[in-house]
Amino acid sequence: MHNRVAITGFGAISAAGLGADSLWETAVTGTSRIGALDVPRSERLRVRIAAAVKDFRPEDHLSREELQRTERFAHFTHVAAAEAINQSGILPEQLAGSRSAVIVGTGIGGMTTMDESYAQFFAGERRLDPFTIPKVMPSAGASHLSIVHKITGPSFAVSSACSSGTQAIGLAMQMVRHGLVDRALVGGSEASLTAATMKSWELMRVLSPDKCRPFSKDRNGLILGEGAGIFVLESEASMNARSAKPLAWLSGYGTSSDAKDIIQPDEEGAARAMQLALEDAGLEPGEIGYINAHGTGTILNDINETAAIKRVFGKRTSTIPVSSVKQLIGHTLGASGALEFVVTVKSLIEKACPPHTNLSEPDPRCDLYLPEQSVGLASSKAVLCNSFAFGGVNASLVATRVAD
Repeated sequence: MHNRVAITGFGAISAAGLGADSLWETAVTGTSRIGALDVPRSERLRVRIAAAVKDFRPEDHLSREELQRTERFAHFTHVAAAEAINQSGILPEQLAGSRSAVIVGTGIGGMTTMDESYAQFFAGERRLDPFTIPKVMPSAGASHLSIVHKITGPSFAVSSACSSGTQAIGLAMQMVRHGLVDRALVGGSEASLTAATMKSWELMRVLSPDKCRPFSKDRNGLILGEGAGIFVLESEASMNARSAKPLAWLSGYGTSSDAKDIIQPDEEGAARAMQLALEDAGLEPGEIGYINAHGTGTILNDINETAAIKRVFGKRTSTIPVSSVKQLIGHTLGASGALEFVVTVKSLIEKACPPHTNLSEPDPRCDLYLPEQSVGLASSKAVLCNSFAFGGVNASLVATRVAD
């Protein structure tokens, strides 16, 4: 018999600010947090807007030693994890040890340190930060969380581009469900708003110079963001042993590979991930009350996701509210699935889903139910969150409501 997997805490840091509540307020009010990009060498860029975490002081959250050995994406990981742990109410001695896991997804890892180190090296600097390698490695976020919280169970990173955070959560769910661990600290983190990264995305012609408009006919690309989302997952037995209560149940995970093109999305692969998540949760399509879309605002992704949703949900597609938050907090790459799953779980708790903003002109090829106002979910049992990444890596999560 499989263990039920409970979500007992979650935390976030994004362009919306510190905390999951700030993220939810941004989503439910449809407030854009995108603004002018302020990074070294940004004058060389054509696109100079992004969704950055403003006025962040890592020294307010980490010790001096931790600051010396970590960089921005790991700082975000620590902050989001601290909120998740605090909300869960789990004690340090309960979290520590070999029965806990740490899995953090990231698309790039320590890009801010890497970018600055390369700039210094090619400028002729002889001395670089001796902690450059420990800072840039994609597993740095997970490793430092395990050190700080004395977690000696499985600790590793997942890197699968924009599906990284979602896959990390799904893998942790499976480990808890099958008894490999009792609990997990899991999610995604990214901090890649550097001039070099922005230029690289520019060259792919997928960045919008003005506004992200998912599913809108006049959409012209995505806008990059940064941040982290972290969850505390526990087996039902572990949660009950400390007399805790679930915020929601993590019930389903599906993942697939297109195995076709490194960039172009595939309708069949995306649909398969959603279908597998539903089957894993033991749910029918009609039991999903809200879909948090990957919704990048790029031409092909939005068409592909629409077709995939229609393939899975059929005639019900026109009645299921769908919205995206990338037009508000940017596309946070490896952290996007985790941050968007925070919004998805909050929609269950608050019994309402966020509106879909920036739909200036309907696209007949993206004929989803995209509500302009928040929609009530009081009668909805479950919600679904999508992540579809470069490399053809698709992942979907299903969360179900805790009985009143």
